[in-house]
Amino acid sequence: MICLGYKKPCTTSQRVMNDMRRGYRKHHKFPARDVASGLWAGVFLFAVAGLAVLLGAGHTGAGAEDVDTALIVAVDVSNSVDEQRYRLQMEGIAQALEDPEVIQAIVGGAHGGILFSMVTWADRPSITLPWTYISNAAEARATAMRVRKLSRQSGEFTCMSRMMRFVSDKVAPQIPAKAAKVVLDISGDGRDNCNEEEPVEVVRDEIVKYGVTVNGLPILEGGEEEAVVPGAAPTQSYLPEEQTAAPLEEWYRANVKGGPGSFVLPANGYGDFGRAIRQKFVLEVSMLIGVGR
Repeated sequence: MICLGYKKPCTTSQRVMNDMRRGYRKHHKFPARDVASGLWAGVFLFAVAGLAVLLGAGHTGAGAEDVDTALIVAVDVSNSVDEQRYRLQMEGIAQALEDPEVIQAIVGGAHGGILFSMVTWADRPSITLPWTYISNAAEARATAMRVRKLSRQSGEFTCMSRMMRFVSDKVAPQIPAKAAKVVLDISGDGRDNCNEEEPVEVVRDEIVKYGVTVNGLPILEGGEEEAVVPGAAPTQSYLPEEQTAAPLEEWYRANVKGGPGSFVLPANGYGDFGRAIRQKFVLEVSMLIGVGR
């Protein structure tokens, strides 16, 4: 058999191509060159599709990754928190995310990453930073910059029970990945004063039942507050001995703290918030949280 376009005997592969050309010409009246072009176009598209599948298999978005910790940081912005105190809290959280020990705890877990989210709360809670995946120093620094730029939200009352209900219904169910542990980190400078029908401890127990560990950071009345200087050295503690068992800390232990490995770590005033939140982050994203406190 002489091949179309070759003027010499066909090889096996060329005979197959001839048959395909004849079939298309018989039924569709396509010129042979158009058939060949279509066939090669099909081969090209098939190859592109296969490459896309292979590339897709090697890349997964943050929502598809398993993580070691899903950390929800709930920050008090009630009437007692003025602009200076708000900025001390935001800068303290940002510096904690940039801290080498915190980053080492984040990347040192079995899955090498965490999910991080922030809620501000007063009369009403609000998600100020949605779930964010952090698996390296660059992502931690980028998240810290986002925290520094968060606009202040304020309110009058300290409605902790309402915030816990919001986290239970709206935040924890939306975790976009499988987390080895889920932690709710609550900070504030006072007790719940909203007279809710649901007591704090009742909502706390419900959250714990669903597998969330609740830790507390009560902000006690402490020493002189430090100025907010972005990028400055972490704030230090000035905790007086007589305040080691303050009533607010005791209330947090009785009503806020809950779940396996939960703990309360107080700050001595807003100037000490950065030190306390940094220490809490190290404990919360590492395996040390499994040790009861």
